[in-house]
Amino acid sequence: MNRTLVIVGVLVVLVILGVALMQSRKTSLSTQQNQTPTTEKTVTSQPTNSPSGEPSGAMKESTTKEFTVTGQNFSFSLDQITVNKGDKVKITFKNSGGTHDFIIDELHVASKRISTGEEDTVEFTADKTGEFEYYCSVDNHRQMGMKGTLTVK
Repeated sequence: MNRTLVIVGVLVVLVILGVALMQSRKTSLSTQQNQTPTTEKTVTSQPTNSPSGEPSGAMKESTTKEFTVTGQNFSFSLDQITVNKGDKVKITFKNSGGTHDFIIDELHVASKRISTGEEDTVEFTADKTGEFEYYCSVDNHRQMGMKGTLTVK
């Protein structure tokens, strides 16, 4: 009888924790959907010189896409980011809880490992197309779901 009571008690606690975790994820998802994650800036450079040293007259235009990604325990506020090949990408990584970082191996992108309340910015050019996983490399955070996908079209 005593053993049954302990088992029932443990099950009740697990159910309560599961419901709380699901509510937390639901709140995180609704917050994520209400955020405006990207800002685009078009930058025009000066005419480039030809190999002979003469101005070519061609104006080069590139787009900078800016994103703010917040890391919290075992998730990112954005789990999908899409840019175009050649875009300059600026990601401001903010940490709202714990210790985290932001890594994209294939593009050689890595933020500093930051603590609660800190932020770091990474900038890079999306120079190849494909889908690239970004993740937190702290302990087993990646395995616990702290990852997303950068798509370069």
